[in-house]
Amino acid sequence: MSIWDVFLIGIGLSMDAVCVSLANGIAAKKLNARDLLLPSAFFGLFQGIMPIIGYFAGSLFVSFFSKYSYILVFCIFLILGVKMILDSLKDDENYEQSAKFTVKVIFIQAVATSIDALAVGVSLSAMNTEIFSSALIIAITTFVLSIIAVLTGKKIGKVFYKIAGYLGGGILILMAVKVLIEGVLK
Repeated sequence: MSIWDVFLIGIGLSMDAVCVSLANGIAAKKLNARDLLLPSAFFGLFQGIMPIIGYFAGSLFVSFFSKYSYILVFCIFLILGVKMILDSLKDDENYEQSAKFTVKVIFIQAVATSIDALAVGVSLSAMNTEIFSSALIIAITTFVLSIIAVLTGKKIGKVFYKIAGYLGGGILILMAVKVLIEGVLK
């Protein structure tokens, strides 16, 4: 498998993280370096670690876990989306109050957006692809795209600040529904 193939896989795997980063950027009323880099680093790290785990864990563990993972991911995205909308209702009068993305929330988002990378790790193992360089490419791709998404979301949030939290929460809820539908149809 070529470096370009792995790069394309990295783009595909990062799309959930990009959507969540976009939603985070929309909801972030004030954006500092921590709010930009920490989530992007977590998303990149988990997108890089999960294929390694899948690569070495093999298909037995991953097939069991991935069979029902969509339910967990659906619940996480739904809860985070609803929370973001409810927080926007409270903060509607005070735009300057910054959204709070704690390490716990970012960790949960990172895990939820990277579960599908476990199965990719199994596939990379089956194709005898060098896992560590592949995981690094996937991690860097996700990190960079997440930064771009947060900054893009922040620009959208500045323009549409009154509906930014609703939009960000709506994106997460739509992702939850998408994950649920895909999981049920598997």
